[in-house]
Amino acid sequence: MLVALTDPMDPAGEAVLRAAGHAIELPGAGGLDALLARADAVVVRRKLPDDLSARAPRLLAAVRQGVGLDMIPVEDCTAQAVLVANVPGANADSVAEFAIGQMLAIARRVETMHAALLSEGWERSRARTAGAFELRGRTLGIVGMGAVGTRLADIASAGFRMRVLGHRRGEAPMPQGVERAELDALFAESDFVALACPLTPETRGLVSAARIARMKPGAWLLNLARGPVVDGAALLDALGAGRIGGAALDVFDVQPLDAGHPLRALPNVILTPHAAGLSGEAMVRMSVGAAEEVVRILAGERPRSFINPEAWEASRARRAALGHPVPEGMPA
Repeated sequence: MLVALTDPMDPAGEAVLRAAGHAIELPGAGGLDALLARADAVVVRRKLPDDLSARAPRLLAAVRQGVGLDMIPVEDCTAQAVLVANVPGANADSVAEFAIGQMLAIARRVETMHAALLSEGWERSRARTAGAFELRGRTLGIVGMGAVGTRLADIASAGFRMRVLGHRRGEAPMPQGVERAELDALFAESDFVALACPLTPETRGLVSAARIARMKPGAWLLNLARGPVVDGAALLDALGAGRIGGAALDVFDVQPLDAGHPLRALPNVILTPHAAGLSGEAMVRMSVGAAEEVVRILAGERPRSFINPEAWEASRARRAALGHPVPEGMPA
């Protein structure tokens, strides 16, 4: 069968697909639409069109090479019995370590000293250590205690002896070393607020002007989640007025970030191109994990990280209608 890749994947993932007998193809001159029209499965690293099923009439599987499902029109897929899966936890270490690196750079004023050393010399660079601080004893608030939030909490608590506040939906217990906190208290008490939650209707705009106003004057916001989780206008206003220490942003409302975006002109921001999870190790894990899920679905098996299990019953009829064998054990 034909597996479409929206973007290149690690060779280790390609090897899994080829070993199962599948062809792999990236968009060519006709673009992604031309490829989707022929694809039996798609591995997703960029946003797919909302009317995916109309553009991909042969599709059996849409698998996210990563975690965030905002790139896949899950409702459209479910309505057409296209099975959706993702690879949770594959980049958790990388994203968590990235956040720790951001906090260390902020606390020890690394970027400020680097720029001063290059432009102003040794002594002026050393003077930029004024205001530097240790992470030990500081408070980290984490919004979203999934794989990334849990790993970040573990490193911050056990490795740096930080106080860690956590917020998650539901009543599931917090990981060891994490204090459960309501959102308003978390924003008010934290020296760093790290966003590690998925983008859902409930989390869109979760970091509102009112919550930003609760933050300490020197606190930093780290967005490892999705841009729309934050009220962008309210954040710009707070940063420009110096009401919070700053923001380290890896994700944005619109990506790539526009060359003229006002965030680029602010001195109290650290901007990165949605790269927190892009270590070599994470890319291998995500590629292999996504490929394995594609192989399972195309073989008529349930994926391990099944996003729309309600489509499972109808998937048999879809396979049959498309002329694919229906393995024994699939729902009748």
